This record gives sequence, structure tokens and C-alpha cells, in this order.
Amino acid sequence: MQFEIADLLSFRNAATSPLAWLAVLLLAAYLAGAIRLWRAGRGWSILKSVSFALGCMLLFSVTGSSTSEYARELVSVLIFQQVTVMVFVPPLLLIGAPGRLLLRATPHVGAGRIVLRTALSAYRSKLAYALLNPGVAIVIPIIVFPAFYFTGGVSWVMSVPGGHDASMLVFLLLGVVGAVPLWSTDPLPRVPSYPARLLNAFIEMQVHAVFGLVLLIMNTPLFSWYANRSEALGISPIVDQAIGGGVAWAYGGLPLFIVLIVTLSKWWSRDQRSSRRREELEEEQLRLHNAALAARYGNQR
Repeated sequence: MQFEIADLLSFRNAATSPLAWLAVLLLAAYLAGAIRLWRAGRGWSILKSVSFALGCMLLFSVTGSSTSEYARELVSVLIFQQVTVMVFVPPLLLIGAPGRLLLRATPHVGAGRIVLRTALSAYRSKLAYALLNPGVAIVIPIIVFPAFYFTGGVSWVMSVPGGHDASMLVFLLLGVVGAVPLWSTDPLPRVPSYPARLLNAFIEMQVHAVFGLVLLIMNTPLFSWYANRSEALGISPIVDQAIGGGVAWAYGGLPLFIVLIVTLSKWWSRDQRSSRRREELEEEQLRLHNAALAARYGNQR
């Protein structure tokens, strides 16, 4: 049996994927909130809605398609799936500002009141504040990749019934936690500084690069679960893990490179605005000083 890229595009088992159903439910809830605002004449951004919808569709595509099946046979497909769920999906969801939509669209009576209280309690909790510490977003990729791939964890997870789906859910949650400081447009209890965001993105890029490089240069199979499975599809285990390394390095670093550019741009714009405000303040102070001097010496004459 030979593997082809087109084999990943089948959705014959989408109905059995928990994460595919999660994507559908998230999109349905989001659209229900957006439609409620539109009907009430309270505007909601189309671009935010499109971003969130794309995130849900991407999550559905990589978890409801045959990608999930082949992720159990090829470590390169697993890495592609993990990077997509952990690095690409969260930014799209967060740009959609789901927290802001929840606060604006949820009714303030009945069950909606309970939902709002729960959401606000979570927002103000010490856990939320702790998770938004810049160090958390940095530690996540440093721990996740070595712990999952270089300790035999990946082979154990694949051998456990439901382990693959559970691991993808964990990666999604960790991805959201790591992406919130970089991508969220919702109000946050803790907003990281621009240097912290740059450091976060830079370190994540290095983690992806080092992990990918290790897989590229290794000439022995690293994963017992995949040792024989890839050969059954006509792919050498060494080639399979090398492809996975390339995916982690190039594909996984793309969103982080965008973060670097956007963060630098925002930082520069903020400094420009601050500089203009300082100049305007200094000019106003100079004008007042000159006016005071003119009035003083004018009176003496």
C-alpha cells in the first residue's frame, strides 16, 4: 500500500471524531451569538467572524479527515496535525474575540446570567492571571515537544484507546494558553509587554527549529510505535521522521514569524504615538512658558 497526500482529504470518519464535533459546536455557538447581535442592530465584526470560522473549519479538517487516521501510521502526519492544532488554530480562534462576543451576546437573565457570572469569575480568577504570565507561554513549547516525542510518550499515547484524540485536545488547550498573550483581541486581566511577546515568539521559533533539526539529522528510528507502520505505507521510518522535522521547523515557525513582524510593527507604532504626544506636550509647555514671560515683562513695561 502506497501513501499519497490525497489520502488525507477523506472525511469518511468525521462523525466519530470528538474534536471535529467540538469544532462544529464552537462554530454554531459563535454564529448564534453573532447573529443575535446583528438582529439586535448591535454590530459585530465580519472579519472576526470569518477568522473564528476559519479556525473551526481548520480544526474540523485536521481532526475529522483521514489526517487523524494517518497520524497513527506516520509520525510526519502526526506532527503536521499537532502543529496545526497547536499553532495555527488558536490564533484564528482568538482573533475572532470569542470572549468579547460572549459578554455582548449572552442574555443577562435566566441561564445567560449564570453563564456570564461563570465567565467573569474565570476572567478574574488567580488561575487566569497566572496562565497569562509570559513565562507560561515560553515554558509550554519547551516542555511539550521533548516530553511527548523524546520520552516514549508518543508511542504510549498512541497505544491507549482514545489517547490520540485526548492528546490533540491537550495540544489545542496548550496552544490557546500560549497564543492568548500574542494574538488575543479580548480584554485580558494581564497584558504582556512587547519585549515579552517578542521573547516568547523567538523562543518558540527556536524550539520548533531545534526539534525539527533533531528529527532531520537522526539516522535511527526514534519512535517504536511508527517503526514498522510507516514501512507498510512504503515510507522509511527515517524519511518519515525527517519529513516531520521539516514540518515542525518550517510549517510550525510561520505563525511565529508573523507574530514577530506584527509585534515589532505595533511596538514601533506605539513608540511613534508616545513620541508625538511628548512633543505636543513639550510644545504646549513651551507656549505657556513663553506666554507667561510675555505677560510678566509686558506688565513691567
